[in-house]
Amino acid sequence: MLDLNFVRDHLPFVEEKLRQRGMNPAQVLRDFPQVDAQRRQAIAAAETLKAHRNKVSEEIAKRKKAGEDASDLLTETKNFREQIQELEKAAEEYDDRMQKVLIGIPNIPHESVPVGNSADDNLEIRRWGSPPEFDFTPKPHWEIGEQLGILDLERAAKITGGRFALYWDMGARLERALANFMLDLHTREQGYTEVLPPYLVNSDSMYGTGQLPKFASDLFRVPHGNKDLWLIPTAEVPVTNIYRDEVLDSARLPVSLTAYTPCFRSEAGSYGKDVRGIIRQHQFQKVELVKFSRPEDSYEQLEKLTSNAETVLQKLGLHYRVMSLCTADIGFSAAKTYDIEVWLPGQQLFREISSCSNFESFQARRANIRYRREGKGKTEFVHTLNGSALAVGRTWLAIVENYQQPDGSVRIPEALRPYMGADRITPKEF
Repeated sequence: MLDLNFVRDHLPFVEEKLRQRGMNPAQVLRDFPQVDAQRRQAIAAAETLKAHRNKVSEEIAKRKKAGEDASDLLTETKNFREQIQELEKAAEEYDDRMQKVLIGIPNIPHESVPVGNSADDNLEIRRWGSPPEFDFTPKPHWEIGEQLGILDLERAAKITGGRFALYWDMGARLERALANFMLDLHTREQGYTEVLPPYLVNSDSMYGTGQLPKFASDLFRVPHGNKDLWLIPTAEVPVTNIYRDEVLDSARLPVSLTAYTPCFRSEAGSYGKDVRGIIRQHQFQKVELVKFSRPEDSYEQLEKLTSNAETVLQKLGLHYRVMSLCTADIGFSAAKTYDIEVWLPGQQLFREISSCSNFESFQARRANIRYRREGKGKTEFVHTLNGSALAVGRTWLAIVENYQQPDGSVRIPEALRPYMGADRITPKEF
């Protein structure tokens, strides 16, 4: 959420940034200026009446002490009380209306974010590696997985429904190997602390990271007694909320955490997209990186986080590119986002495998995550960052497509062989 004073004092700037996001400022901001002015007027009027009431109260005390009649002033103070209550109630109503507007305003894109109208305007920053060369026509992962007997979409649909996957044998082992490989890399070489968070969170947690209330239709809600719980769409939600309503010591920053969890998304509005294979699933696994940073360090930390995610692909020998998302394509809570896109030869395209974002203080303000600088009494909001490192299912299919062999087998990347106990996946029936 943006700071109220910032929106009020920089309204033309906020409106321009909304236009850069492809939004209509009038629809997003609605009647913010009028409601803000009415709220401030009600608060000011209430404070003026309180000050006048205090003076009248002093006069009443003087009259009573002097044995004089003060009934007229007592009647006046009663009227003051009623008027003040009405003004305070009006201020609360205006404040509620204004908060509803504020939570619907997306983050302000950082000045380095390219301005654009769609994903076509995203800016390529760099590439790593080269696409593999084949002396045969490479197949997509859904064909390879079925032929090897490691991916079973038909039985998954029988068990649950569409957009779920069942992995067999070496397919299941590859998924597990990837998660262990990523976690070992991040904790042993890159300085992250591993956490295992709950997979169900409350509404306050979803609000803190920006999923609620705007994106409720994208989530799986689980009624629980007299309240709702939510299946996490990403480990970003529980891990960021670890420090909700807490004050961190500046000496601890940056805090770097990593978590491997399942992720659950309803994929509302995406039907008809990526219906083949396991690109877009209701349930998938992911290793997440989350950082809490001082504001002045957060963009340096974004570059480090993105590099940490890239290292996974480099060690796996997978060709990829890094894209800076334009103003119209960055997420609601993000100030800047890099997408890492891996090359998929079976489909002849790049596909997002990681999204690394700096949210600045947007999430921290919603979740009330602060820090205190050394020697300072006043607290400030931290900056939060996160990124996939990586989406395990998409890394799985990238390996299957990039390392497919003419005989139908899949060669296992060198970095994964200690985790797999094998150097190749060959056909098997179940």
